[in-house]
Amino acid sequence: MAAEWRCEKRSYSKNESFVKDDENVPETGCLSIIVLGASGDLAKKKTFPALFNLYRQGFLQSNEVHIFGYARSKISDEKLRDQIRGYLPQSKEGGAEEVTEFLQLIKYISGLYDAPEGFQALDKAIYEHEISKNSMEGSSRRLFYLALPPSVYPQVCKMIKFHCLNKSDLGGWTRIVVEKPFGKDLASAEELSSQIGELFEEPQIYRIDHYLGKELVQNLLILRFANRFFLPLWNRDHIANVQIVFREDFGTEGRGGYFDQYGIVRDIIQNHLLQVFCLVAMEKPISLKPEHIRDEKVKVLQSVVPINEEEVVLGQYDGYRDDPTVPDNSNTPTFATVILRIHNERWEGVPFILKAGKALNSRKAEIRVQFKDVPGDIFKCQKQGRNELVIRLQPSEAIYMKLTVKQPGLEMSTAQSELDLSYRQRYQGVVIPEAYERLILDTIKGDQQHFVRRDELKAAWEIFTPLLHRIDDGELKSVPYKPGSRGPEEADQLLEHAGYVQTHGYIWIPPTLS
Repeated sequence: MAAEWRCEKRSYSKNESFVKDDENVPETGCLSIIVLGASGDLAKKKTFPALFNLYRQGFLQSNEVHIFGYARSKISDEKLRDQIRGYLPQSKEGGAEEVTEFLQLIKYISGLYDAPEGFQALDKAIYEHEISKNSMEGSSRRLFYLALPPSVYPQVCKMIKFHCLNKSDLGGWTRIVVEKPFGKDLASAEELSSQIGELFEEPQIYRIDHYLGKELVQNLLILRFANRFFLPLWNRDHIANVQIVFREDFGTEGRGGYFDQYGIVRDIIQNHLLQVFCLVAMEKPISLKPEHIRDEKVKVLQSVVPINEEEVVLGQYDGYRDDPTVPDNSNTPTFATVILRIHNERWEGVPFILKAGKALNSRKAEIRVQFKDVPGDIFKCQKQGRNELVIRLQPSEAIYMKLTVKQPGLEMSTAQSELDLSYRQRYQGVVIPEAYERLILDTIKGDQQHFVRRDELKAAWEIFTPLLHRIDDGELKSVPYKPGSRGPEEADQLLEHAGYVQTHGYIWIPPTLS
């Protein structure tokens, strides 16, 4: 039987530092990774493929790690393995053998999410694995990945707390990974945080936002703080505006009923784009320690002034409500442009434009930093466009600077071109890890830098909750737009009003490999 564990509630003040859990525990020894919701799409499409890639790159050793799937479905180990197999990437040489070896590490346990019997069986299976690996007391590690709806987080965390914690009270660790959405507004997020916080300490909780694991997002701190020529330019004196954009060229694709509960602001802007916003706008941390970085992210969120509703455009693509799972009178936005403004010395007066939409004319995610016009422009070339630093997050990862240059030829005419770092061309043969690989590995290492802290989550919801409540109450309406378009015309008008100057006659073309 699992030992009874005393449940302590601990609250954190705004300025309290968070310490890493079990800092003296060696990151070696028996490792148990438990995927709850193992038969669901998220686990099969993201979690298990990420674990497989870590395994074949040598980050998960077969003599140390075992993977447990847990869900309500009454299936066998082999059935789960067969379900996962088709989602695992296979290389040409030895791929099938690697897949088979990895799948043999997976054991399946069936049980309910709110009853102790299944978790007691899970705990027994984990403990038997730990004993079989001759784990020394205090060296075993348990990582619980909740690939589940947030509504069941509290009850699942309670079951883990009382039935599945690491057996040793002298060392070792237990960590949980929870997926977004972390609530629907400030009140629900705080309630969820309190419920989980009563069961686990903050350093044990890893709130995952996969955007923080993307290669180009992780490059932002180095780009900003390791390059001398960006440091004096990264402020209101030189930057006119910043756009952070997420675009998809398809609609809800059968997920209309789920999407309608959240909308594009909750689904993309309040978490993914806001995380990118923090890294673009934050001050330099005093070190690379995770808590110092997360402290600066919280500070910039707390400096955001309340959103002006005149700087918001909501849209809904024609045909969205044709989905039978979507209410006929739905006001849920599938497109939104929101301008955030920061009240501090660096960014006063600079609009940060967060834009996301479905069923648009292209698919991409990027950061676009637009610089102010050149004063005393003797070449009369301002109409061609401004200098811009563009960081393409996906697809075709790249960093390029849009510059004005001389058009080749006998005449002294100007043209827009770029200085281009395209990853596919510059780093040929280098495989860019998937975001989930990186974040799961960080969890195993105990590095919380790329995870959302509780006070950061609260500050994020404080920014968007008033806007979301007005949308939910129908006070702010979504305007229609055609699928395959740029979105509502009102959004382009808002950008122009905010001072964004669109470049005409220039298109960035990703380099092709010869």
